[in-house]
Amino acid sequence: MSSANAFHDALTSRDAASSAVDMAELRRYRQGEGAPEAALESVEREARRLVLTWADGERGEFPLMWLRDHCACSDCRHPMTRERLYKLLEDPLWDRLAGEDALAHIDFDARSLTLTWADDHRSRFDAGWLHQRRPGQDLPSLLPTPTPWPEGFFPERVEHADFVGEGDGRSRWVTALLRDGLALLDNGPCALEEVSRVAESLGPMRSTNFGGRFDVRSIPNPNNAAYTAIGLELHTDLPNWRQPPDIQLLYCLENDAEGGESSFTDGFAAAEVLRAEDPAAFRVLTQTPIDFRFQDDGHDIAVREPVIDLDASGRPREIRFNNWIRDTLSLPAEQIEAWYDAYRTFWQILRRPDRRVELTLAPGQMVAFDNRRVLHGRNAFDPNTGKRHLQGTYLDLDMLQSHLRVLSR
Repeated sequence: MSSANAFHDALTSRDAASSAVDMAELRRYRQGEGAPEAALESVEREARRLVLTWADGERGEFPLMWLRDHCACSDCRHPMTRERLYKLLEDPLWDRLAGEDALAHIDFDARSLTLTWADDHRSRFDAGWLHQRRPGQDLPSLLPTPTPWPEGFFPERVEHADFVGEGDGRSRWVTALLRDGLALLDNGPCALEEVSRVAESLGPMRSTNFGGRFDVRSIPNPNNAAYTAIGLELHTDLPNWRQPPDIQLLYCLENDAEGGESSFTDGFAAAEVLRAEDPAAFRVLTQTPIDFRFQDDGHDIAVREPVIDLDASGRPREIRFNNWIRDTLSLPAEQIEAWYDAYRTFWQILRRPDRRVELTLAPGQMVAFDNRRVLHGRNAFDPNTGKRHLQGTYLDLDMLQSHLRVLSR
């Protein structure tokens, strides 16, 4: 490795301006704003990259191509939208970034790094920003990690007044929903469309073939089991969609009928139990796509996906479990019995009471849950003993995560 002094142009540690650099991002990265202390201590040139060392002992190797691509000046980043304007394809210097003559000058101090390229373009970087983004280092997440429900789990409860107020109620509620997949909002107004107002304070409502907002009550000639008085087995909504709704909100307006208690269970936790207790069944449900289909007079929506979908790391990413709208099981004959055995085993795990939440929604209470993780169900109710009326809608997970990031800022 050659030292900074060996580089053919002067390298100084005090020529750069001492003020923090605006990197055209809203995420915090400066000292004193929640970022770790990240004073830049040395910069060395090593072939096609710069090696940076900070006062805390951390070290990062930055390819010159990466540094040029991440210039945050107003020519390379739009000053209003913060979107990248720089086009590496049109940069005549790009091919020289792998050589010895791409940089004309390097300046740095504790808070910033300034590079003057061979074409006289200047790029300034905040030392804290570089510390956070050093290659191989994951950025600290502003979002909670989804956590499996322990035995005896009960969801976080936040007062409606705290949610709409100026305190931390909304942040606590959104954090709990992202972490646990289930959260409650208590003591809200018994007003039509309140679920829409709550949803729209977080992001646009997600429309489906049931509309943007739907009413859950017993009706004549229903096109869905939810619009009857029968009990509903634990399920996820709309697994027949290529992209099922992420977050479901259910707001209780009336609940005087006998029965109708709501139940919820953590599908990710159940999938991990299945993996531990019956690995063969787990493989079947994760590797065998089946058909889901909803049809009525105006719609016929179908998709073919596995019951349990895994991410690239092998962790559960989505549960599709809805016994009403499983379509014909179209599998080779030699796979059918194994699939049914695996499906029954998973269903039995889902019904276990140790991680099951049962509650009776009260008027003015809203439950929210991650529809692609948490299964929900309902006991049968008797519509002759009183009224039961819930209003519901869906939200995209992207909007909920975005809202928490904004609140965190």
